[in-house]
Amino acid sequence: MTVDVSRGGLLVTLAIFGVIVYELRTVLDFVGVELPLIPYMAAVFILAGVTIWFVTLKGGWRTDPEGDEPA
Repeated sequence: MTVDVSRGGLLVTLAIFGVIVYELRTVLDFVGVELPLIPYMAAVFILAGVTIWFVTLKGGWRTDPEGDEPA
C-alpha cells in the first residue's frame, strides 16, 4: 500500500489543521478556559513528524506526475 500524497499537499493540510486547532484554543481562551501554548506547539510538531514518518513508511512521496507525457 502506498500513500499518494505530495509534500506540498501534506504541508498545506498540516498548516490548515494547525490554524484550526489554534483558533479553537483562542475561542476556549475567550470563553475562560486557558490552555498553555507550549503543549499545543509540541502537539503540532509531533503530529507533523508522525505524519511524515507514516508517509515515508508507506511508500514515500509522490514525486512524478502520472500521465504527464512529454509531447
